Amino acid sequence: MNKLIPAAVAALALAGGAYYLSRAPEGTSNPTAAKEPAEGDPIVSISIPGSLSDQAKIGQHAFDAKCAACHGENATGKMGFGPPLVHKIYEPSHHADMAFMIAVQNGVRSHHWNFGDMPPQTGLTKADVGNIAAYVRELQRANGIE
Repeated sequence: MNKLIPAAVAALALAGGAYYLSRAPEGTSNPTAAKEPAEGDPIVSISIPGSLSDQAKIGQHAFDAKCAACHGENATGKMGFGPPLVHKIYEPSHHADMAFMIAVQNGVRSHHWNFGDMPPQTGLTKADVGNIAAYVRELQRANGIE
């Protein structure tokens, strides 16, 4: 019992010291703290694959024309506008390719992110959405999301 008290005091002292050293001085920010992207900035950083399939190239053009305004260039999200699609949330086992079709046709109620509801999108055929899904899936695979 007597040995437990000094050990507990030492553990508290170490924890307190670590907390004190990790804090930034008053009036400054902690340089190791994660910074939230500014409005309009990409939400995630990704690796771009060296090459895309022909279908994904077509999908990239459609994505850039209809989706990038909210979902960002290369589906990295856009702070204040829309979530990244190159994200574990959108892996095929959670959101199958058909989810892209349903989202385009019917819109999506906000449930994973706080960007508000996605309205239905017009001007895209089923083939367009299939190509967009192929593009997003190739980006995901290049970033370890399968």
